[in-house]
Amino acid sequence: FMATRSIEYLQSLVRELAKLPDETEWVEFKCNNKQPQVIGEYISALSNSAALCERPKAYLVWGVDDATHRIVGTEFQYRKMKKGNEELEAWLSRMLSPRINFRFFEVPMDEGTVVLMEIPCAEKQPVQFAGGEYIRIGTNKKNLKEYPDKERELWRTFDSTPYEL
Repeated sequence: FMATRSIEYLQSLVRELAKLPDETEWVEFKCNNKQPQVIGEYISALSNSAALCERPKAYLVWGVDDATHRIVGTEFQYRKMKKGNEELEAWLSRMLSPRINFRFFEVPMDEGTVVLMEIPCAEKQPVQFAGGEYIRIGTNKKNLKEYPDKERELWRTFDSTPYEL
């Protein structure tokens, strides 16, 4: 069962995210970057950073200018993308461990289509992509292993989360 998100909800979410003062550790804006490997690394980094920031969700947004936060629209069509002969969404899902229920939404805005990926926060362990664990340090995507303090902090976050959540 997939809870649907109304177009109005998604449009207001895109506007709210675009209004954020700077890229936060749980939001990344892209204009047209569509390299599958990079997208996968961002899913890991954003999911892990959302956990550290105590945010239930993180967002990867195509169609908002990274520097100005203007909504510009994107040509990115995730449904048509493949990695090898596998659909992008299926490939990303398979390469993630643990599997997390990220979701793509196409959001029609006055300025053009925005593609929003909603990514749940990591819950019991860091989210890995293709065997690597990533984190956001400011607005940069980094390998979690290079930041042992962040890694310890992340595991502490998991320990302190009540199991009922």
